[in-house]
Amino acid sequence: MVSTSTGSGRKPAVRRTAPAAGRAADAGSAKASAPRRGRVKRLLIWLEGSEHDATGGAYYWILGTTLALTAIGLMMVLSASSVESIAAAAGEPLGASTFDLFVNQSIFAAVGVAAMLGLSRIPPSWYPAIGWIAMVVAAGLLVAVLLVGEEVNGNKNWIRIGPIQGQPSEAAKLAMAIWFAAVLSRKGRLINQPKHAFVPVVPGGGVLILLVVLGKDLGTVIIMGLIMLAALFFAGAPLRLLGLMSALGVGAGLLLSVFSGNRSSRISAWLKLDCSGGLCDQANAGMYALASGGWWGVGIGQSRQKWNWIPEAHNDFIFAIIGEEFGLLGTLVIIGLFAALALATIRVMVRHTAPFARIACGSILVWIVGQAFVNIAMVTGLAPVIGIPLPFISYGGSSLLFTLAAVGVLLSFARKIPQKEVPAS
Repeated sequence: MVSTSTGSGRKPAVRRTAPAAGRAADAGSAKASAPRRGRVKRLLIWLEGSEHDATGGAYYWILGTTLALTAIGLMMVLSASSVESIAAAAGEPLGASTFDLFVNQSIFAAVGVAAMLGLSRIPPSWYPAIGWIAMVVAAGLLVAVLLVGEEVNGNKNWIRIGPIQGQPSEAAKLAMAIWFAAVLSRKGRLINQPKHAFVPVVPGGGVLILLVVLGKDLGTVIIMGLIMLAALFFAGAPLRLLGLMSALGVGAGLLLSVFSGNRSSRISAWLKLDCSGGLCDQANAGMYALASGGWWGVGIGQSRQKWNWIPEAHNDFIFAIIGEEFGLLGTLVIIGLFAALALATIRVMVRHTAPFARIACGSILVWIVGQAFVNIAMVTGLAPVIGIPLPFISYGGSSLLFTLAAVGVLLSFARKIPQKEVPAS
């Protein structure tokens, strides 16, 4: 501390100076934190794009909600499958694990996240060519399913390659979304003419849908139909054409249900017209689970309905287990995460002016959020039980893998904005 006298009888002014050691420590701390800030900034730029290319928070909202839903899904698969896994392991030879389903889902989740991050790094201009290749591969796999596929619960939609078993129809959903965007984005104003809106989207997509219909998987067919309608809608096709296609689709679905004893019985159970033979048991148990959860739930792992009251509770009815263990609050969190994913995707679509980006992102959005809506409607009794998994959360490796891959496509577009929107440097 240094004092100086004014010589006029006034109180001396006092000037305080920081010790040299303190100043050196502050300077050293600033220098040490600067590289850390630089590394964090470089990591964020690497993830999202260049400093002037990214769409801002939309990228992180899409990534964050996806990872959150996937993490919740793994946790709920472990909880919902534990009872059946223990029962199955009891009859297996020594060494069988009660965590097999959880481990399998975790492996697919890891591969799916890697695929998501890899696809997010692909330039959007590459995807039109990828869409054509994906359609050919998907069609080939669906044909292979009909020839050498495996039938599960009345649906022939599985194929086994060595130790790996999967559903090619999940890959077909992603292939359709990208291919539809590739062909419709080239139509321009011709999309207002029904023949240009119809060809080649409806014949090309109809081939994949027909192959899945032959495998008797009506639930997947419904989602594939939604993807086709969404692509045409975001491309600007005439609404009268979309209305006609929707009516024809509903009529075809009713016909397929009427001529299938399994499907017609599910509709009868949904309408409470025939509950004989336990047809209503699964739906009723799902409602009991939601009701017993109340506001806050009975606690994680404490579900009672998963004790063989809900068959395969880790699959299509996992939303009921969430409602039982985490209550209404837990179900609202799931719905909120899907809503956040939808809003972030819409933001990406609004920022992009290219038709391809709008159609591709819109088709994937309707696929994921639409499938979630149908699953939740099914569990809550608003729709018949048709075997549609809850995206990111229900057990199913191929479903999780290709849904995460679809999010990777969204992230690819979220990393870039049109050149005219880039701020001048």
